[in-house]
Amino acid sequence: MRLRTLPLSLSGIILGSGVAYHHGYWDLKIFLLAMATTVLFQILSNFANDLGDSEKGTDNSNRIGPTRAVQSGVISKREMKVAVIITGILSLVSASVLIYIGGQQMPIGIVWFYIGLAGLCIIAAISYTVGKRAYGYHGMGDIMVFVFFGLVSVLGVYSLYTKTFSMENVLLAVFVGLLSTGVLNLNNMRDYKNDAASNKNTIVVKMGPNNAKFYHALLIMIALISLAVFINSFKKPELFLSMIPGALLLLHLRKVMQTTNPKDFDPELKKVALTTFAIAVFVTIGLILTA
Repeated sequence: MRLRTLPLSLSGIILGSGVAYHHGYWDLKIFLLAMATTVLFQILSNFANDLGDSEKGTDNSNRIGPTRAVQSGVISKREMKVAVIITGILSLVSASVLIYIGGQQMPIGIVWFYIGLAGLCIIAAISYTVGKRAYGYHGMGDIMVFVFFGLVSVLGVYSLYTKTFSMENVLLAVFVGLLSTGVLNLNNMRDYKNDAASNKNTIVVKMGPNNAKFYHALLIMIALISLAVFINSFKKPELFLSMIPGALLLLHLRKVMQTTNPKDFDPELKKVALTTFAIAVFVTIGLILTA
């Protein structure tokens, strides 16, 4: 399940829910169902990723990261396929209940949009590495992570609470989307050599590891600037206290720039993921307290 990836996947839901609460909207059922649906989508993606990379030979003895379940033989390909199917069904059920409850008082066209979006989430989770046209092997992983972890997560859950769209939330979505993309970029910098040898043409493979470091710096800095602009729009200076964990991201950038051994990128994944989650929680607490 790759448990260390789950807090990051929840960050957008927490932030979108926090803004909704600040504006006077709250529904515990929507919150719990959104959290459950997001976790199931992430687990589905992790299972499918394990299966797809194993089938394509990318998970092999040369891989630097943690040993995968199918690669190690702990789980067979058939068992993992069953796990993907079961998790996909659970994801669909959870998303359907979420849309049914959150879609009350929404125009039917918007409800169908959410249904289509849920389907796209499931397809995207599976097709990242599974299939002949897996988009993760063609450098599309970064944009998909940005869209689903950022835009869909923050903007989607906010609208389920409020039945409206708020432009200011785009900045919040950019923040969590870019940091999520940064986690993927670290993963791809770690696996650069093996991915290149396995024809997995990630952004890092396309631009090279040195350029990927500067790309990573842009992701982090633009994310922090977006969050600062978002917080500033509330005219409540105390909310800036929620950005204190962001100092860890600046220290992280220094570490990334100095790293020469790809193996040393692996601990940085957890740092960025947990820092993103911490900032999301602190921002949400601030929004609740200033509501």
